[in-house]
Amino acid sequence: MSSYKELRAKYPTFTYEGYDVKQNDKEVEITYHFAIDNLAQFAPQWRFPAGDRQCDYSSDETFARLIFSLGMVELVSYWKIACPPKVIIKNASLGEDQIAWWKSLYFNGLGEFYYTNGIEENINDFMEIVPENGICENALSLQCEADVEAAMALRNSRIKSLADGAHCMVPVGGGKDSVVSLDVLKGYKSQIHPYIINPRGATIKTVETAGMSMDDRNVIVAHRTLDSNMLELNKKGFLNGHTPFSAIVAFSAVIAAYMNDITYIALSNESSANESTVPGSTVNHQYSKSFEFERDFHEYEAVYLKSNTYYFSLLRPLSEFQIAADFAACTDFHSIFRSCNVGSKKDIWCGHCPKCMFVWLILSPFIEQEKLCKIFGTDMAEDETMQECFDKLVGIASEKPFECVGSVNEVNAAITLTIRSMKEAGKKLPYLFGYYCGTGLYEKNLPVCEDYFRYYDTQNLLPKDFEEALNKTLNEKLGERAPRH
Repeated sequence: MSSYKELRAKYPTFTYEGYDVKQNDKEVEITYHFAIDNLAQFAPQWRFPAGDRQCDYSSDETFARLIFSLGMVELVSYWKIACPPKVIIKNASLGEDQIAWWKSLYFNGLGEFYYTNGIEENINDFMEIVPENGICENALSLQCEADVEAAMALRNSRIKSLADGAHCMVPVGGGKDSVVSLDVLKGYKSQIHPYIINPRGATIKTVETAGMSMDDRNVIVAHRTLDSNMLELNKKGFLNGHTPFSAIVAFSAVIAAYMNDITYIALSNESSANESTVPGSTVNHQYSKSFEFERDFHEYEAVYLKSNTYYFSLLRPLSEFQIAADFAACTDFHSIFRSCNVGSKKDIWCGHCPKCMFVWLILSPFIEQEKLCKIFGTDMAEDETMQECFDKLVGIASEKPFECVGSVNEVNAAITLTIRSMKEAGKKLPYLFGYYCGTGLYEKNLPVCEDYFRYYDTQNLLPKDFEEALNKTLNEKLGERAPRH
């Protein structure tokens, strides 16, 4: 296959041609139209349930801003096939700061893509965004702090609190994190709306185990369909790699929330997502789960989307370690949660990938080893073939796995706590834990292995009643070990 530079020279232009909207009593269907000129046309689709807002979406100005913006983030999955240097946005006008915002999302969200493909690029030269209708002078600007504060203050003045009856959407992916969010908000159950994109076994079972039916009006299901031309070009060897999927979740969730008059969108992204995958760099597999993106999106919504929805992550103050401790008490979900990408189509844990290894390790202090073996179908701590992956998770290797995994320090804390408990109980250490002790990491981390119980990141966007619900849950589940802040 041609190199990155050769592809950019051969296919210099990508075009966002527009979108079509079809509406009936049951759903709204959006079809986007993209093209890599002289290579392929693409027509990915989204379908959203019609929702509670009774209107003609084809003439709704707010809805038009929302679906245009979802197209802006959707296009990057198709652009990366050949990485054309020029992106033409037809029938649109954008401000300079908007263009800078989108370029920042694309560039940082594609950090792993560039790194794993061996591409050296910079944010100034990788892409030129050209709105067909020219550069507009915006009434408000992201570059002006006063404008951003004014826009957020106006939005916040228009929204109610949970205590006053506001509703909240919780995106559900089938893993432990969204289970913990649902657990934290269980006191507001009638006001909570699980949001699922392309339902699968674990997401459906999570909703049902939380006491809701997939037919419940509170459950919102969207369907995303990729264009087959992209999949075929990937098979032919065109450029491929990781894209910022959580940004797609963000923009699509705002659409679903707007269509159903839902105020809050509570993600389940933790503080650990801020850590770079490659130490000493900005390459982060979880960039669109980071607080940097959360803050940027929160501001962009207020200034430009103006949907009066409040996007934030409920679990941002916490580490994966604390989330695992909370999840351990959610025993009804232990047999049904899944977050293994390799086994996602079969709704299983593959038991042999970095994500399975991480989840096993982070849960190991809180769930007995025999039960972990039952959950994963294997004893991962005895698997010698996982040592290379293990080294990446604990910091022996130079970089973490390109997966949604926690920080090196909290993985070490979890392993050290587990080993300490096994030693105190007189149990034989499994292979990987014995190997860990031989590295000296156990003795190094033993004095600080409980520090993560009291961790609390104050850099977050939690509204007051959500923070109170989170602290209440932490106190119930962790007791004296709960963070004090």
